[in-house]
Amino acid sequence: MLEEFNALPESRAVELLRACCASPAWIRRVLAGRPYRDLRALQTAGADALKALDWTQLRQALDAHPRIGQRATGGGQEARWSRGEQAAAKTVDADVQRQLVEGNQRYEARFGHVFLICATGKTAGEILSALRHRLGNEPFAEREVVKAELAGIVRLRLTKMVG
Repeated sequence: MLEEFNALPESRAVELLRACCASPAWIRRVLAGRPYRDLRALQTAGADALKALDWTQLRQALDAHPRIGQRATGGGQEARWSRGEQAAAKTVDADVQRQLVEGNQRYEARFGHVFLICATGKTAGEILSALRHRLGNEPFAEREVVKAELAGIVRLRLTKMVG
């Protein structure tokens, strides 16, 4: 699949990359690095492109993510991946679901954006625990956590994209 990605027309490559990270600046940087020799080179380029983004550009990526516990809508690749990544958060009891909703609301009121976590492999309880813990972060510290979580999501999605 990597060879196919390298050979895609730009418009199709942009569409695939947008499912990994919705920041136009990130997409441009990763696209400019084609062709990639292997998955590791693509992942490194993705990570480097994320590091180069300012907060406004990162917010563009964050704004494309649904709230934890909220079903991603649409039939696009990003929505399908998001539904799979958040599967554990959707199979919880009503009390945990309520706590996730309330925690999301408090988080958004405090930080001004969605709570982002690389949810793959995490239980609903682990996600809720992380949410509660991160509510105590200072805004600058939380931005660093968000960047790290986004980097994890992007790395997984790039792997899925070419896997």
